[in-house]
Amino acid sequence: MIHRLGSDLASFKTLTFHPGLNVLLADKSEGASDRQSRNGAGKTSFVELLHFLFGGRVDPKSIFRSDALHSWTFDALVDVGPQTVSVARSGERPSAVRTSRHDLSSFNQIDLAPTLGHDVLRNEDWTHVLGNEWFSLPVGREDRRFKPTFRSLFSLFARRHFSGGFESPTQHTTMQRIWDRQVSTSYLLGLDWTISSRFQELREKEKSLKALRAAVRSGDLGRYLGRVPDLRTQLTLSDSNVERLRHELSAFEVIPRYAELEQEANRLTEEIGRMAEQNVTDQVLIQELRSALDVEAPPALDHLAALYREAGVILPDLIHRRLTDVQRFHRAIVENRRTHLDAEIQSAQQRVDERNGRRQILDQRRKQVMQTLDSGGALEHYTALREELGRLEGDSEALRQRLSDAERLDNSKAELDMDRMRLVAALRADIRERDELVREPIRRFEELSRSLYERAGSLTIADTPNGPTFEVHIDAERSRGITCMQIFCFDLMLAEICAQHQRFPGFIVHDSHLFDGVDERQVAKALQLGAERAERFGFQYIVTLNSDAMPTEGFSGGFDVRDHVLDTKLTDATDTGGLFGVRFN
Repeated sequence: MIHRLGSDLASFKTLTFHPGLNVLLADKSEGASDRQSRNGAGKTSFVELLHFLFGGRVDPKSIFRSDALHSWTFDALVDVGPQTVSVARSGERPSAVRTSRHDLSSFNQIDLAPTLGHDVLRNEDWTHVLGNEWFSLPVGREDRRFKPTFRSLFSLFARRHFSGGFESPTQHTTMQRIWDRQVSTSYLLGLDWTISSRFQELREKEKSLKALRAAVRSGDLGRYLGRVPDLRTQLTLSDSNVERLRHELSAFEVIPRYAELEQEANRLTEEIGRMAEQNVTDQVLIQELRSALDVEAPPALDHLAALYREAGVILPDLIHRRLTDVQRFHRAIVENRRTHLDAEIQSAQQRVDERNGRRQILDQRRKQVMQTLDSGGALEHYTALREELGRLEGDSEALRQRLSDAERLDNSKAELDMDRMRLVAALRADIRERDELVREPIRRFEELSRSLYERAGSLTIADTPNGPTFEVHIDAERSRGITCMQIFCFDLMLAEICAQHQRFPGFIVHDSHLFDGVDERQVAKALQLGAERAERFGFQYIVTLNSDAMPTEGFSGGFDVRDHVLDTKLTDATDTGGLFGVRFN
């Protein structure tokens, strides 16, 4: 319950409230012309003030940041839990809220900011206190993203006209998203609000999936992901390469002197090659020597005799030797020549034999070195193979991720459809299991609407593929007034249910805009019904009205609405008649 609203602004009109129905009336000032309006008297600003004092966001366009109001402090005396708490806030310092009570249990769960001063809370912490005390919301931060918040719940009990609060029963602003409407209404009616939260999580996934599919169709992402069959083939081949290289590495032996052995093998090969070339040279020499040996023989005797006869004719003065001596001489020369050739052949053959023996030794050593080199490799080579394995493994993992993404993209639509079916089943089961909780608001809405119209309206709570829906209907002539009365009945029903569940600030506020276009008799019935239900269920019903719109007829049972009008009245006077007593843009 709100007890009082005040300010250190001297021209502000302090408002004192009482239990039950409270009517804040805006009169037409004396001498005002027909063109003067009470729309600037402060009725709507009164609702804005409540939001300001109870944690509302203050943006640069807020009236409390205007030149006329930003330096002044506004305060309220209000019941918060079992305590009556004083709260004050100014537009000059909107992030801080001064309070008079810290002995509430919710205060003990807050990490107070010592820099703000004694009895001062951050506005955010103040909303946590109110959320816990009025709506049983946890003080700590929940991990769940889409959850009921104090500001959203409170806005259903103090609707703001310019935010679109009178457009739909479950909507307090035109900017309110569907999940917030579902979560808030489900929470206040005692249903499992987490199901509505999960519906929104599903919608977020579907939104991401839609964007991803669009990106795939557009180009680059499609080339990255590729087709599932193609990616599976690439991954299979890549994994085979990885396994083959892993096997090679498992059998790889690092040889510490690999480079030295490799150089030795090269030297041995070169030396064996040189020996082979030298052997070829000597073997050619041997062949030539043997050919020369075959042609070495003394001249025939008849040739020698003919030679001597010719010499005797040509050289008659030479000393003639006997033919036998000459023959003996020639034989000696030939024998010496043959001996020399045999010696050269033996020497060449010996060199070949020595080289062959050396070649065998070198070849054996080369085989040993090559076997050692073939059994392993150098550390550098092993490191290079390890790096190559890492690259191949990275390629395989990238392909595996691409395949997983492509498969998930292919399967995600079906999975999300299954998730939606499971959520619908969970919602249906929750409504069935909480049958009495569901029936109670339906009965109350029917009872309230019957009090206003001959034919009762209806509240329908349904499970749909998009989450729970809360639809109200009053069978009457379609008009703006019918929508307003739907909201009126819904709000009273919600106040009664929440008062019983103890999830309620203790008051409900209706701006005069709610009754725009409503027949005077219906307004009278609504005010009397609000007063009776507020008294019956122990809450406060605050209404702002223009004096000329306040009904004088249509009441029953001796009910007099004037008994509920606040002593302080607002007027349309230019300077001092409004709630704040000053004009501002």
